[in-house]
Amino acid sequence: MRIAIDAMGGDHAPKEIVLGAMDAVKENKDLQITLYGDENQIKPILTNDHQINIIHTDEKITSEDEPVKAVRRKKNASLVLMAKAVKEGEADACISAGNTGALMSAGLFVVGRIPGIDRPALSPTFPTLDGQGFLMLDVGANVDAKPEHLLQYAIMGSIYVERVRKIENPRVGLLNVGTEDGKGNDLTKRAFQLLENAPINFIGNVEARDILNGVADVVVTDGFSGNVALKTMEGVAEAIFSLLKGVFMSSAKTKIAAALVKNDLKGIKNQLDYSEYGGAGLFGLRAPVIKAHGSSKRKAITNAVKQAGYMTENNVTATIQTTMESMDKEEK
Repeated sequence: MRIAIDAMGGDHAPKEIVLGAMDAVKENKDLQITLYGDENQIKPILTNDHQINIIHTDEKITSEDEPVKAVRRKKNASLVLMAKAVKEGEADACISAGNTGALMSAGLFVVGRIPGIDRPALSPTFPTLDGQGFLMLDVGANVDAKPEHLLQYAIMGSIYVERVRKIENPRVGLLNVGTEDGKGNDLTKRAFQLLENAPINFIGNVEARDILNGVADVVVTDGFSGNVALKTMEGVAEAIFSLLKGVFMSSAKTKIAAALVKNDLKGIKNQLDYSEYGGAGLFGLRAPVIKAHGSSKRKAITNAVKQAGYMTENNVTATIQTTMESMDKEEK
């Protein structure tokens, strides 16, 4: 299995990217990783180059770069070279913690879309209170969507969760303002009708307040609503832990209490840790493309590598394409 990684993308690049890559190869003897980036910065960190290669480039795409222009103009950027490796068959999948827009552009223009998929979806897995987790798509690849796009998201999400996360007959819910049939705007009403007739386990509308309780294994929405939900969940989680820290550090008595429940609080934080699930898959492309969180540390990178590997081993891309082709034939 060959994974290409943008070593220069993310807030903690290249250090945490390289450390995560080394951890990943320790766990998988069949894994081959190629790091794309500045060799002078990568080599001092790479204490074990077994199963890891470096492709040197001193060009990179930053968070300030305009995504489409950067991909087209910076031909030797680490992110672009990584995507080219996938396109040319030199790698089976790729990962970057860098500029999200640039990765999406490289995915579209370099890796390419699966036939039958109109728009790729950015699809992270979120933790739930029961520890099972759920996949949400789209969370920002496309702020506007048509009902047909939500149908495609549902099919791709269902295939991924069943194949990679090994959840049999995953429950697919449509994010809406109420659970009753017929709720929502024109987009959700029309999408609801399409999802009812799709080859998935569609359970109907779900509300945002219930998704962390594990009401569905796959939650489908447009990129605008999905991104709002994503940022809200991240913000609320940070605010809660900030409030707890303020309370526990407010007096000598509460500091003693904090010491007593420290491990329990750490367990809760780990349960809500996005890095346990790797990164957000860009579903709908011809090969697995994973967007790791910009603040990813080594653990998140290691899990992103595992995620890319599972998608490759379980033929997620090929299954999505076959399913879309069979649906297209049925419509004709």
